[in-house]
Parts: sequence; structure tokens; C-alpha cells
Amino acid sequence: VETHGHWDHIQAIPAIRDAGYEVGVAADDATMLPSYDFILEDDSVIQVGRLRIRTIHNPGHTPGSMSFFVEDTPLLFSGDTLFPGGPGATNFEGGDFDIIIKSIEDRMFSKFSADTIVLPGHGDDTTIGNESPQLQEWIDRGW
Repeated sequence: VETHGHWDHIQAIPAIRDAGYEVGVAADDATMLPSYDFILEDDSVIQVGRLRIRTIHNPGHTPGSMSFFVEDTPLLFSGDTLFPGGPGATNFEGGDFDIIIKSIEDRMFSKFSADTIVLPGHGDDTTIGNESPQLQEWIDRGW
């Protein structure tokens, strides 16, 4: 499954498909991929072995940005929506700072406990508890 359609996240699609796996992406980012097999819907479950992975539409970095929460664990894969110290970049085509802030506040901070581990698409992990107190600072600085 793809968190969004930027080139640095989709380069492995040919290898993934060659290995016999399907590729899923949100409808709003589907045209950014060279190919895909299914559309990811918000608040649905993807079964991977015994794991149940809940999809979360988090627009703002791209219109179709998605995060993935592994149910019954404290793990949230945030793609490029949330990083240590702030939201993902919104200066790309389709990016929107106000939307990503609302998405983080409404779809992450208000839904997950402080001890939820956030695993972004790049760099170090963090927790909801480390990031949520910084929300107003991000709004004030504009990134």
C-alpha cells in the first residue's frame, strides 16, 4: 500500500508487482502512480496475515495521502503527513498547510493515545504525545 504518490515513495512499484504483490493507493493520488491494483478507501481494514491495518485518509501533503494504523498495537505509519517536529511539506502541487494541520489534529491527535508510535515515511519515529503539544507552534510558524 502506498502512503501517497510522490516519486520517492513509488519507485519500488515495478519490483513489488514483479514479486506478485498488489499495489493500493488512494483515488486522489492514483494518477501519480505508473500502475496500481486497487483503491484504498478511508477507514477500511487491510488484512496482512494476522495483522489488521486500518486506513486513514490524511490529505494535506498530497490530496490522497494515507496513514496506516496497525490495530491492537501502538503503531501508526504516517507516511509524509506527520514527522518529529511537524507536518510534512505542503509546498508541492496538491499540498495544503491548513488541510494537513486539520488532518493531523482531527485524524491523528484526537483519535490516538499519547503513547502511539508514529513511524513516518522518512527519518526518526516519534509519538503522538511528543507531537500534539506542538500543534499551535506549527500553526504559528506556518509549517
